[in-house]
Amino acid sequence: MRVFKILALFMAIALLLISSPDFISAQDEDAEYDDAAYEALLEKGKEYYNARCEACHGADGDGKGFVDIIRVSEKNGRVLEIYPRDFTVGVYKFRSTATGCLPDDKDLMGTVKRGITKSLMPPQDNISSEETEAVVEYVKSFSERYEEEDPCDQISVADPPVWVASEKSIEKGKKIYKDMKCWECHGDLGKGDGPKSNDITDDWGKRLLPFNFVTGELKRGSTAENVYMTFTAGLDGTGMPSYQDTLNEEDRWHLVSYTLKLMGLTESDKKTASH
Repeated sequence: MRVFKILALFMAIALLLISSPDFISAQDEDAEYDDAAYEALLEKGKEYYNARCEACHGADGDGKGFVDIIRVSEKNGRVLEIYPRDFTVGVYKFRSTATGCLPDDKDLMGTVKRGITKSLMPPQDNISSEETEAVVEYVKSFSERYEEEDPCDQISVADPPVWVASEKSIEKGKKIYKDMKCWECHGDLGKGDGPKSNDITDDWGKRLLPFNFVTGELKRGSTAENVYMTFTAGLDGTGMPSYQDTLNEEDRWHLVSYTLKLMGLTESDKKTASH
């Protein structure tokens, strides 16, 4: 009984301390400092966004800026229509997280720094890490998803197996390309001219043309690791699914091999091109 009385006394003292004006005031000061620092970061991000991003993505981050559509012509005559990303829905193609998840902060920072080839999204490689963090935080503030959802784990990508882009792996990848019906959109030779190539739309109903691998550089980047990540994470908001649950890791690497072959980026292709 004596032990319970002592414990009760300690609990009462603790409650008194926590509820004291000095303790509450100290907590409030810390909270105000954190909020103030975050608001300052957002303000800095907004300043940068307004100067370099608003023209395309809009003042409200809804993709309805002054430049609302970009058309890019390919050598084969195809015209790609590219729409600025609508940040308010929080759906991103280039992620290192599972399909359906928000991107990691590093994903967004990487996109800002590298830019997106073939989309007229220029690289911002001349800005500081602090500025990059600020503009990413501001972009995130456009979507309620960041307040409602917990972050997902990043997908880890190991170094490519030594056999990636080998003739044997390319042949296996070619069969997977056929079995997974990649050709229906991308075509037998990867030129983006498959039988379903004119029927694809994004999540907002806008027409999408499948990627033409023959043109080379992918928007995400064309290393084996980049291609593997695309097959694993998918490109959310588009017709490109994730194969994380439908293909094992080895088969995804074989598909990478065949994709690199279509793009002319295997070692044998490079040697042929140099002669």
